[in-house]
Amino acid sequence: MTVNLEVSEGVGTLRLDRPPMNALDVATQDRLKELAEEAGRRDDVRAVVVYGGEKVFAAGADIKEMQAMDHTAMVLRARALQDSFTAVARIPKPVVAAVTGYALGGGCELALCADFRIAADNAKLGQPEILLGLIPGAGGTQRLSRLVGPSKAKDLIFTGRMVKADEALTLGLVDRVVPAGEVYAQAHAWAAKLAQGPAIALRAAKESIDTGLETDIETGLAVERNWFAGLFATADREIGMRSFVEEGPGKAKFL
Repeated sequence: MTVNLEVSEGVGTLRLDRPPMNALDVATQDRLKELAEEAGRRDDVRAVVVYGGEKVFAAGADIKEMQAMDHTAMVLRARALQDSFTAVARIPKPVVAAVTGYALGGGCELALCADFRIAADNAKLGQPEILLGLIPGAGGTQRLSRLVGPSKAKDLIFTGRMVKADEALTLGLVDRVVPAGEVYAQAHAWAAKLAQGPAIALRAAKESIDTGLETDIETGLAVERNWFAGLFATADREIGMRSFVEEGPGKAKFL
């Protein structure tokens, strides 16, 4: 399989496995969607790491496969391409991308679907589609501009240039840069810590933030308000407040 789901300590790792560069062909896209939806459903998965292995995250789409597609073929495929990445973005649990080596084109777009990005100090990220006479088609024009702002997104997309990890950190494209050998361990530790938190409240926080970024503030406030009130019906809210009153902050053990 080109993508695998491995579960440990409440953390599901979506592992890309298509040597040598994890090119995201149609089969890999479809498998990614399938496993992202599975991770979202499974009770034993409380947080997710997206990982391409020690050497490369994903170097982009399978260009040879795309070259053989005409306009009609891509009209029929483009929605499925986006849907496979959106399935990762819509996982209702914390998601961290562990980025090693190249994360280009579709690889960068996949990293953008995570809530948090930890990059190796040798990572290189970018949206080089313009160099092929194309634009990003798996969410890059939308997610990148929301993450780093329109001007910085246009710089990267218009030029197609790659950025090294330190510049990616400055741009806000990644959130942490660590030695290459520590990327997965740190990503898993981040996810494992959140996996111990209140699952429904984390889901509520993610949905409220993401919805707010995609709509007007009044709609976002309504989503926040409804989730906030709804959480008062959960066992985790009872556990959290009881623990705070009896033991002080930060000591609750959630279900």
